[in-house]
Amino acid sequence: MALRAVIFDLDGVLVSTDEFHYCAWQRLADEEGLPFDREANDRLRGVGRMQCLEIMLERSRRSYTPSEKAALADRKNCYYRESLKALSPRDILPGVSQILRGLRVRGVKVAVASSSRNAPEILRRTGLAGAADATADGNDITRSKPDPEVFLVAAARLGVAPVECLVVEDAASGVEAAAAAGMACLAIGAAAGHPLAGLSAADLESITVDEMLAT
Repeated sequence: MALRAVIFDLDGVLVSTDEFHYCAWQRLADEEGLPFDREANDRLRGVGRMQCLEIMLERSRRSYTPSEKAALADRKNCYYRESLKALSPRDILPGVSQILRGLRVRGVKVAVASSSRNAPEILRRTGLAGAADATADGNDITRSKPDPEVFLVAAARLGVAPVECLVVEDAASGVEAAAAAGMACLAIGAAAGHPLAGLSAADLESITVDEMLAT
């Protein structure tokens, strides 16, 4: 079946806020006296906020109550949201604008699907909000990737069947979510070469729209 829509993950695919996330988690870890480094941070890619916190707390010497965990997650999010004020269209990753224009010319629908509740602000600050026909984010779902919920919500909002969608992801959990949704997947960046992805590329600058749609 021909592809009618491309669903993009946000962070690491259209815009990179990885360093913002890392700095926010590192600040929280330092304040709490928790061991944390870039290697640990790599495990957080494509994972929901509370799951990220659980990973960070694996090496903690004390236990945290649910309310304490919620407070920690909120604190980290405050640090992260503060850093987002520096975002602008200059932070759109290479190749993104060209790919989006090419899809528009071919009449292919575009959605952005992210597990982050901060996705609307990121899209607004980078000027990408108007580039998507539909969006789905952490405010719309109850289950984070690798659950397929966010991609299925995006497809429903586009009015397109899952089998007609191509997902673009840079995290293993996102590739797994795309497969669970019954969607084709282009894996880029750290996820390139994932066995569940039908197509891989270094980034969106390294692939053409025609190559994407031939998946």
